[in-house]
Amino acid sequence: MIDMTRIDELAARLSDALPPGARQLRDEVEAQFRHVLKRAFEKMELVSREEFDVQKAVLERTRVKLEALQQQLENLERP
Repeated sequence: MIDMTRIDELAARLSDALPPGARQLRDEVEAQFRHVLKRAFEKMELVSREEFDVQKAVLERTRVKLEALQQQLENLERP
């Protein structure tokens, strides 16, 4: 999920960095920055930190189960 607040903050910082002569176009430029940033982040297919942490926990639990099953299999294969 894209955090629009962060995109808005980044767009505002970029428009604040414009030279004084270009500041009259600030609102239009900021809207364009926001649009370009949003599209770029959508193309990256990013996930939120929360979603990442959930998937990481699932993977860790799966790894523990797999290791336990491997150990059981080794125990069964011993003569």
